[in-house]
Amino acid sequence: MSVIERRLRRAALLQRLGPGVITGAADDDPSGIATYSQAGAAFGFQLLWTMVLTFPLMAAVQGVCARIGRVTGQGLAANLKEAFPGPWAGLVVGLLFIANAINIGADLAAMGEAAQLVLGWGDGAWHALAFAVISLLLQVFVPYHRYVRVLKWLTLALFAYVGVVLVVKVDWPQVLGHMVTVQVPPTAEALTMIVAVFGTTISPYLFFWQSSQEVEEILGHPEQAPLLQRPEQAQDQLSRIRLDTYVGMAFSNLIALAIMISTAVTLHAHGVTNIQTAAQAAQALRPVAGPLAFALFALGIIGTGLLAVPVLAGSAAYALAEAQGWRFGLELKPAQAAGFYAMIGASVLVGAILDFSPIDPIQALFWSAVINGVIAAPIMAVMMLVASSRKQMGPFTATTGQKILGWLATAIMAAAATAMIVFAA
Repeated sequence: MSVIERRLRRAALLQRLGPGVITGAADDDPSGIATYSQAGAAFGFQLLWTMVLTFPLMAAVQGVCARIGRVTGQGLAANLKEAFPGPWAGLVVGLLFIANAINIGADLAAMGEAAQLVLGWGDGAWHALAFAVISLLLQVFVPYHRYVRVLKWLTLALFAYVGVVLVVKVDWPQVLGHMVTVQVPPTAEALTMIVAVFGTTISPYLFFWQSSQEVEEILGHPEQAPLLQRPEQAQDQLSRIRLDTYVGMAFSNLIALAIMISTAVTLHAHGVTNIQTAAQAAQALRPVAGPLAFALFALGIIGTGLLAVPVLAGSAAYALAEAQGWRFGLELKPAQAAGFYAMIGASVLVGAILDFSPIDPIQALFWSAVINGVIAAPIMAVMMLVASSRKQMGPFTATTGQKILGWLATAIMAAAATAMIVFAA
């Protein structure tokens, strides 16, 4: 095979990657980084197995979301509303908006703190406001076909955490052992952390985002249509979704593993076990692992935040617009989808305001996690019913493997939500 042929093949492969990779990368947002840092700092390598377990579950759930969007030509919220009309869908969307706005606030705060640490000057809250403005301008004024390229490039920021692992000394045989051995330390703190890891990794905003991005892909390519209308496209598109989703979720979980490993061999090994935010983890790394590890970790927080904030804001806007029957889409101009863009702006604005309020961002993030934990399981249950319905999906219902793993993930998230409520009581 010639060099040109190899380059063309690689280019073709990259073209097939999009919504799934962006979704997976957005899962490792600054709030997620904080959770994975806490797990590594507090428990060392003991919880690495969670990332191995969540990978097939996450891939199955996100694959179902993407499948629903591509088959029906509608996002997840529209399909949920169609399957279960009434106030239930509106309640879920409202809770999703609240949880996402809080999560945006926490992510912006972490980005602002990281920028302050790297630059050595300024106030973290004002840096956070600058990031909010940048993110909002990109979403509102850059058309989807261009904006999605920005998001793809931002996924490269996650390699900063691979860089951290490469500059610290790691006992790889021990790491591999903990990845394949399920260990549950018999403490309430460990159980709480496992629940937090599952809730961070399998999160409702990702469901709505990936499903709606498949709809955006259809709208942006006139030759494409929902598979119910163009069944001859099914083999190629479902194959693309499978590849895109598995690569994206593998990428997400590998980065999470890198964060847990790097904090385990540095912070945990030196007795630094109480980390509250991603920025604190970066700052704690400086005296333990050196300035390079600190800089990579801090810059990764900023890069992943710039990726995650648009996904958080966009997923809430998609869900609300679909539930209300508004026009929506990042390819449209603001005047063509006023309600949709207003929700994007409101999500970012509320998140930014939280950073200037007396509300404790850590406590707010906890309640965001509680809301996500409560709504995740019922959303997943209804989603699995939709994906199994021939009335809505025609001949393109979920595969047997997706059904088994999807329902298993639903059961685990229901158990995690129950455990979270019990621990909070």
